[in-house]
Amino acid sequence: MADVNNDPSMEEILASIKKVIAEEVPPPSSRARARRVEAGEAEDVLELNQPADIGEPLMSDNAAQSSRHALSTLSEIAQQNPLAAVGEGPLEAVVRDMLRPLLKQWLDERLPEMVEDMVKREIARITGRDI
Repeated sequence: MADVNNDPSMEEILASIKKVIAEEVPPPSSRARARRVEAGEAEDVLELNQPADIGEPLMSDNAAQSSRHALSTLSEIAQQNPLAAVGEGPLEAVVRDMLRPLLKQWLDERLPEMVEDMVKREIARITGRDI
């Protein structure tokens, strides 16, 4: 067993923790930024509360307006027909057609036994007797 006299006291542990907290070192990114500022280098910081100045736009106003209009039309149609917007692509249709007979076969083979087993367990639970 360890010698109790060699263990640090509670006061020593607390003093050590206080010392570490007092000497807390800033994260590396903060230190690097501080060195750049001390060296007189300008900080390249993006302020998130202001729009970024990205220079000349990547597309013309006409192209942007046309894209917004097309997306707006799509959004309106999707809101009017919510079922048509969900999973109605050609791949989904092929997969659904392929899985339907497999699912039917699996349900035909297993569903009656599953339901019967669940009913027996529920009857046993209600009556307190095994069936």
